[in-house]
Amino acid sequence: MVMTRPFEAGAVVRDLALMERFYCEVLGCHAVHRSCVPGSVGGPAGLGGELEVVWLQVPSGGCVKLIRPRSAPVSAPPVVSLTGRLGLSYLTFHLDDVEPVVSALAAAGARPLSDPVVVRVRGRRISFWADPEGNAVELVDARGEDPGPGHSN
Repeated sequence: MVMTRPFEAGAVVRDLALMERFYCEVLGCHAVHRSCVPGSVGGPAGLGGELEVVWLQVPSGGCVKLIRPRSAPVSAPPVVSLTGRLGLSYLTFHLDDVEPVVSALAAAGARPLSDPVVVRVRGRRISFWADPEGNAVELVDARGEDPGPGHSN
């Protein structure tokens, strides 16, 4: 088997315009394709019916598909712990510097899941956030200097 295209991840959303703005303005993605999927395709494909889909190109490769079903999706359960349930839990974005993005996230309607907001570990900085609709996003860079002996992160 040979993969023919970069990996794509899909996120079901309520407010497509809000989420597209968030991922494009804050995380640097850009819309590369839009499609209205008719119920005659979405239903048999297992997607529940009619959908609107926007493909967002991630600057480093791959794609995030934002999917808005015609009927309102049920709310996701509140995030207790990212590893507290089975299944896909978050999207990871590898950046050259997390700080400018962290500064923009709260203003864009996201909320931090990490405490402290930026965690330094093994030469990296990581930060987990819930996007405006509660989907978890991880930011990672390679700027986490070693804090020295006696520190766990």
